[in-house]
Amino acid sequence: MTPAAPSAEDAVVTAEQVEEQVAYPTLAAAVADQSIRSDADQDLRCLAGAIYFESRGEPLTGQLAVAEVILNRTRSRRFGGSVCDVVTQKGQFSFVRGGKLPDAPSNDDFRTAMAVAKVAMKEAWESNAADALYFNHRRVGHANGTRIASIGNHIFYR
Repeated sequence: MTPAAPSAEDAVVTAEQVEEQVAYPTLAAAVADQSIRSDADQDLRCLAGAIYFESRGEPLTGQLAVAEVILNRTRSRRFGGSVCDVVTQKGQFSFVRGGKLPDAPSNDDFRTAMAVAKVAMKEAWESNAADALYFNHRRVGHANGTRIASIGNHIFYR
């Protein structure tokens, strides 16, 4: 038996399916494709702030991995119910003071952090630290847990 040729009905693709099928050749292409609106929601801004303050200057893969840790913590519900809850949780991120994020600058590094945050939230690129719940800087030393990845100056753990 030979398979039947696809019919014209099989060729119809909805706009929703097209969006799901968007594949990027590189993480940089995925980041470059993100439009950043001035009225971005609070969780996106909190995630971008964490990416910016924790990993600006790191490779895009490292910035995405930081975002992945925060999103994994949010999904686990053990660290808070929203991205902002996770980021502002007491004692978790050194840039947070009194439960507040510092004002984000209006520069290229923050725009990149916003785009990386969108890529992470849309799951548009697979992170090397997809299962990580923790990370630290190489200088800090080893954290408890299973090492998942080492990217740039950070080590990611589960």
